[in-house]
Amino acid sequence: MPEHHITGTGRLLDEEGCLREPGWTTRPPFTYDHADIQAPPWRIKDWDYYLINDKHYAVALTFSDLGYLGLVSASVMDFAEKAFKTTSELVPLPMGSMGLPASSDKGDISWENPLCRVDWRHVGNMRRLSFSMRDFDEDAGEDLEVEVLLDRQPRDSMVICTPWDEDPHAFYYNRKIIGMRAWGGFRRGGLFHEFPRDDSFGLLDWGRGVWTNENTWYWAAAQGRQAGHVVGLNLGYGFGNTQAASENMAFVDGIAHKLGRIDFGIPVGENGYEYLSPWHMTDDEGRLDLVFSPEIDRTDNTNLIGLIVSRQHQVFGTFSGTVVLDDGRPLCVTGLRGSAEHIYNKY
Repeated sequence: MPEHHITGTGRLLDEEGCLREPGWTTRPPFTYDHADIQAPPWRIKDWDYYLINDKHYAVALTFSDLGYLGLVSASVMDFAEKAFKTTSELVPLPMGSMGLPASSDKGDISWENPLCRVDWRHVGNMRRLSFSMRDFDEDAGEDLEVEVLLDRQPRDSMVICTPWDEDPHAFYYNRKIIGMRAWGGFRRGGLFHEFPRDDSFGLLDWGRGVWTNENTWYWAAAQGRQAGHVVGLNLGYGFGNTQAASENMAFVDGIAHKLGRIDFGIPVGENGYEYLSPWHMTDDEGRLDLVFSPEIDRTDNTNLIGLIVSRQHQVFGTFSGTVVLDDGRPLCVTGLRGSAEHIYNKY
């Protein structure tokens, strides 16, 4: 079945709380409103995830309201040391009270508790991310502070609307903006790192929807400068019934090139996936041939008496290989920094 390129606008959901038009596009077409959802509040999943990286470090920030659980999380990846640190703050039973905006282009987040402060705002054409976390590394006595500006938002982004077959009121509305220019820095204890302007990049994973209880997904994203061009990748699958839409795109100077279905090619050994061995990513149209070289496996495993279970492998490394663009030209990438993940969630 061919994928559907969305051309309509209006409200995301119909009068019965179902997706009006499953498919994909490059700019957000629909209005998202909790009032249109026909599901209990504990099943609504809203999140904003930002990742900022240069060649040396990456910082990932998550702010999410998952209905019966909120999550404020920060990760710092050190590529030279091949090391990471993640710390999360859980918020019980937020039920939509954490104030995530209904739009990926406007609306601010301002939230704090005794340990965390989140202040993410639109300032003109920029996004200003201000974040702090006390006892980010409690053992080392290190706090974390992040101050970053994002601008030069690309013309195109990845947008999908997908349903679930088993529940007509379950849906996923997702936008990923890849390759914004970033500058600023972070302080972790006595370490201060500045993200240099024109050599640092930021992405946004903006997700809204109602999910079923158990899900497994694969997602890869990369961004950086290649031969004088800003290049981005967004690859993945999972997320319900994706017959009408996959999220696979390459971006060159902010212009999207739509790809077909992807196989992540994670190597398998006697004990399952070997996440730190090279992955060979290909597609069903002969347009994608990439080797992902892992460096850091950012793992996170949660099991709260079997009710909330999460097994996460977000692997950071570099991509090299070829992508054929929409006009038939080959895009060659070498050492393009990014991540690829395999995640199982039950919540």
